[in-house]
Amino acid sequence: MTILHLALADDWAKAAQAGEYHVSTLGRTLAEEGFIHACADLDQLRGVAERYYTGVSEPLVVLTVDPGVLTCPVLLEVAPGTEEAFPHIYGPLPVEAVVSVTPFSR
Repeated sequence: MTILHLALADDWAKAAQAGEYHVSTLGRTLAEEGFIHACADLDQLRGVAERYYTGVSEPLVVLTVDPGVLTCPVLLEVAPGTEEAFPHIYGPLPVEAVVSVTPFSR
């Protein structure tokens, strides 16, 4: 399974220093949301960017996550109001689970 996460570049830089990433989605932490929102493919990622990140002017990056490195559950769940299943990471994201970080452009 592919797991992608759209992140503010600054949030990722802080996580890279700390060793773990704790941002669920724009403006919400793992502690607040209970999981880290993610996408299964680029189409889902683009949809998330269009729905939630249109007003963001800060640089964004796409984190590609190796689920085999995660020590927490990853569940495919259908978001309210949609029929699509999205991967949700139920714990902090260790930086070593991120296999690539690429700039996101619309």
